[in-house]
Amino acid sequence: MIALSTALERALGQGAADEGLRQLLRGIEKESLRVDANSHLATTPHPVCLGSPLTHPTITTDFSEAQLELITGVSPAASETLAQLQATHRFVVHCIGEERLWASSMPGRLPEDSAIPVGRYGSSNVGMAKTVYRRGLGLRYGRTMQTISGIHYNFSLSDALWQWLAEQEGEGTPSQAYRTRRYFDLIRNFRRHSWLLLYLFGASPAVFEGFLQGRPHQLEKRGEDTLLLPHATTLRMGGLGYQSDAQATLKVSYNGLAPYAQTLQGALTRPYGPYEAFGLERDGEFIQLSTSLLQIENEFYGTIRPKRSIRPGERALHALGERGVEYVEVRCLDLNPFLPLGIDAPTIHFLDTFLLLCLLLPSPEDSPAEIEQLAHMHRAVVERGRDPELRLSTGEGEGSLATLGAPLLAAAAPIAAALDRSQGTTAHREALARASQALSDPDSTPSAAVLAEMRREGDSFLALTQALSDQHRETLRSLPLSTEEEAAQAAVAKESHAAQAAIEAQDRESFAAYRKAYMEQPLLPPHGAA
Repeated sequence: MIALSTALERALGQGAADEGLRQLLRGIEKESLRVDANSHLATTPHPVCLGSPLTHPTITTDFSEAQLELITGVSPAASETLAQLQATHRFVVHCIGEERLWASSMPGRLPEDSAIPVGRYGSSNVGMAKTVYRRGLGLRYGRTMQTISGIHYNFSLSDALWQWLAEQEGEGTPSQAYRTRRYFDLIRNFRRHSWLLLYLFGASPAVFEGFLQGRPHQLEKRGEDTLLLPHATTLRMGGLGYQSDAQATLKVSYNGLAPYAQTLQGALTRPYGPYEAFGLERDGEFIQLSTSLLQIENEFYGTIRPKRSIRPGERALHALGERGVEYVEVRCLDLNPFLPLGIDAPTIHFLDTFLLLCLLLPSPEDSPAEIEQLAHMHRAVVERGRDPELRLSTGEGEGSLATLGAPLLAAAAPIAAALDRSQGTTAHREALARASQALSDPDSTPSAAVLAEMRREGDSFLALTQALSDQHRETLRSLPLSTEEEAAQAAVAKESHAAQAAIEAQDRESFAAYRKAYMEQPLLPPHGAA
């Protein structure tokens, strides 16, 4: 049975957690491709007016020079997070001129795989490492796959909420070890229940035919240029998206930081035959950072990650092992193509409620059998989530998606009520009500809306997404920057260029020596993972 404990539900209703709930922290990283007016991937370099992608605090690139990543700060208010994201969008559309931000997670017209430009970050060793890492990704998985975009949602609890939770559980002062353990509880439950997010927020049921470039598939043809599955939710999260047969061999346990870190350590340090065959260098250039299954920690694909802010030159796994989990990063959200920012306040309110539910529900340890079952369930929702005939099997039983989702929403109700009380709103309960409506009416989901609107555009994924991209461009351009805003953004961009130049001037060793030292540093502290 999916339910909060009676004691927790009662405690939430008494208001003692309100101060901590008001201080929940979140941030957004939003990826978007730059395209021209005809849906072609932009071939222009990262615009100088956007600053240095190496050092700018809010505007960088992901895989490609044409793939912008817009980053908010961390805020306890969803409205502030969205305001920051909108301000950055307004500056970007002002800067990129006639180019657009592609509205969908799945790309439009792409050049040949080898012609997709990887991100460039200057001549410093740290900048070259970022470029070489991307060359390795293109080598291993193809550059085309790397052009898929999404939204990453970063979430952490406030100190006040940790204190309240520790008191409920008789822990006294919440240590870092306690926080890390509870974040892994959240992660295990997220993996069990994130199929619901794929259904509710999936918005990529169709792709441009050229994206597959002759690869085999089971999609259905529509119109002149579109492939789809009629009941799909998020093809981005399925076999056409961020999937890797090599990584599928990893049996990653989320039963704590130590087993998680130990699994990844092996993948980061042991040579992997097919990647070893590529070699490290070609024509005098490094083509990947290492020949192991994972070059660095971020190469490991997952719907959610434990995260910790890293120090300059530090490996991410070492930071986790040394200082524990600081926040989680949700990675399974499509861009909502109907929204100028790709995400809205109701989605944020649901995510906050859902993530707290994953933290507060009992979270038994995972097992290889459960992990395999979750992978099958995940794929079923990706490909057939809106199919009325679909039946799913979970640890709580078997049934339709609506039947299995309803208890989750019911269990989340007291959390939504507590969040609303703490913030003087009804937004979280309204977000749950909207999710409940979507469970009973698959046609109200974003994926269904994409297909319905696409039919009005001649069954063309390109035509619909181009129209939405144009519309969002005009919406954002109708909100011009003030003279003060433009000057402030220009100053940040200028400072970022100066910061990149300073980093480049300080380098004294060759990139080969830098890469070797970076890759050979300890992944875990001497005492092991925290």
